[in-house]
Amino acid sequence: MVRVQRMLDACAELLDEGGYTNLSTTRIAERAGVAIGSVYQFFPDKRAITQALGLRYLDLFTARVRERLSAGGHSHWIQAADAIIDEYLEMHRTVPGFRSLHFGDVVDTRLLDSATENNRVIAARIRTLLTSVAGASESEDLDRAVTVAVEAADAVLKLAFRTEPDGDPRLIEETKILLRNYLGHHFG
Repeated sequence: MVRVQRMLDACAELLDEGGYTNLSTTRIAERAGVAIGSVYQFFPDKRAITQALGLRYLDLFTARVRERLSAGGHSHWIQAADAIIDEYLEMHRTVPGFRSLHFGDVVDTRLLDSATENNRVIAARIRTLLTSVAGASESEDLDRAVTVAVEAADAVLKLAFRTEPDGDPRLIEETKILLRNYLGHHFG
């Protein structure tokens, strides 16, 4: 629905401008050009709209990573880690609101799914991409390795963006090396 998309776009813009603490349903309605009742028709509060935005980002990220992985160019699925990091960086730098919200960790560590931490939701999506597109074999070891890889990458990439607005290139490269070495140790 177009109205909902306008509200999500407005939420993204406002997050970039003032962060989550300055976000309100009233400001979202004003920016989207809709009545406040329209916001409440779909979202009970600002948390709900940021959750919808986080889920939209997760779907966009998944689709874009799937496209990158489908294009090939990887002799082994471990090399897909670089493509996943590159897509995250691209979204962080170009998608309105993503820099401020990421996948919702700024708001709530369980924003994407109330029963599961955000990074676990992301790890499950990445594991599915690795098995369905990049040729990895389903296993408990893969589940654990992807979970550790997501947690490690998340921590180092947050550091990279804390030190430089577009991400410290040296820390980004260290993230890729870390993931390739870690995954290569277990699966190479």
